Amino acid sequence: MAYGAEDVRRVVEEILRSPEISALLSSGTKGGGAAASRGPGIFPDMDSAVQAAAAAQRELVRLPLDTRRAVIEAIRRTVLEANEALSQAAVAETGLGNVRDKTVKNRLAALRTPGVEDLESRVVTDEHGLTLTELAPYGVIGAITPVTNPISSIASNAIGMVAAGNSVVFNVHPGAKGVSRLLIEMLGGAIVRAGGPGNLLCAVAEPILETAGELMRHPGIALLVVTGGPGVVRAAMASGKKAICAGPGNPPCVVDETADLAKAGKDIVDGAGFDHNVVCICEKEILAVASIADRLKEELLRNGAYELKGGQIDAVTKLVLAEPGGPGRPGLPNRAFVGKSPAHIARAAGIEVPEGTRILLLETTSGHPLVWTEQLMPVIPFVRMRNADEAIEFAVLVEHGYRHTAIMHSHDVARLSHMARAMDCSLFVKNGPCYAGLGEGGAGHASFTIASPTGEGITRPTSFTRERRCTLVDYFRIV
Repeated sequence: MAYGAEDVRRVVEEILRSPEISALLSSGTKGGGAAASRGPGIFPDMDSAVQAAAAAQRELVRLPLDTRRAVIEAIRRTVLEANEALSQAAVAETGLGNVRDKTVKNRLAALRTPGVEDLESRVVTDEHGLTLTELAPYGVIGAITPVTNPISSIASNAIGMVAAGNSVVFNVHPGAKGVSRLLIEMLGGAIVRAGGPGNLLCAVAEPILETAGELMRHPGIALLVVTGGPGVVRAAMASGKKAICAGPGNPPCVVDETADLAKAGKDIVDGAGFDHNVVCICEKEILAVASIADRLKEELLRNGAYELKGGQIDAVTKLVLAEPGGPGRPGLPNRAFVGKSPAHIARAAGIEVPEGTRILLLETTSGHPLVWTEQLMPVIPFVRMRNADEAIEFAVLVEHGYRHTAIMHSHDVARLSHMARAMDCSLFVKNGPCYAGLGEGGAGHASFTIASPTGEGITRPTSFTRERRCTLVDYFRIV
């Protein structure tokens, strides 16, 4: 069965019209009904999925590279054609973020994730002969994807991993299993029509914690690629397999007295408000040098921030945190408000905000629990710092050593360089919104697996390969 853009649009229309049909995608059917609706690449158990993916990978590596290129282009095209509908489906199922920004993420994943062009061989010659180094696939990759970016993560992983010559078995987040299964089926059909093997992308019909464990333990999985919280990252790294892991972040944004404040205000709201702040790279706290703090706040308010004051701060804080953190200790967000709109959060706290509000801004002290917590919602603490050095020093502390993402607005090159070194993050964005670091308005390739814990950084096809060397002794020299 092949799915096209019109099929997805039809499904989404049904989702939005009927709670009963929505349940087909969001939570599956009870009593074995989900198994009856399995499509291409969707299997009842992990072992079946891994075996099918292994057979597909063996076929893939026998095909010419031009076929692989055609497969990658088919994946890109399918995501782009169905982008709006897939984004609607993701929001309808997960309740996280907004359609407009999800279309941006999905387009970025489809267009800016590198393909086979990323695979470059190297040749070295000297008086002893010639050595060729090539990039080989691992085989079958086990990928665990988040509820926050279901479409963009699967699309980006599929492009990079298949371009490298691998097949993939996904254990998607249960909260996004409907739209994730649909996307995998769609991409599987597009791959076959482009001349590739079936089952290059596989998944279990009902992903749960136990199936994630089976994926990590399965002998047929050569490489694990995991995006999630500290628990799943630790489990992957302790599995005994090679693991590429994208963990949490708490990106600080420092603004000093040399910054273009009008641009900084707009960029920060654009970044912190992006997809209701559910993306791990989004600005989570603003650290402003005191001499420009009031002017920066004016620009934030001008661009869609709403400032909470007095009792509103306490009301919202109690609402959005399940466990308050503090200096050196991150808290836990209230899942009921993760990825929700500012208006939704404000109403729940008894506050009405103007239409068009993109973030809720609260000025507070450095010890406030929201400063130390990756909240994943558009509630952004604002802290005054005496000077840039103090702000950078504090930014290192609140980032908790995740080494994920940091942002700075400044025209002082020395300070920018100092913060880049001090943060030691996979992404450091200067004078732009957070998403510029993924190529949206900035240079460079995109990835939705930012592997800080295991060191790969902004992953790409070469991240999913292993080097193989072939040495010829004393031959093929021409000088």
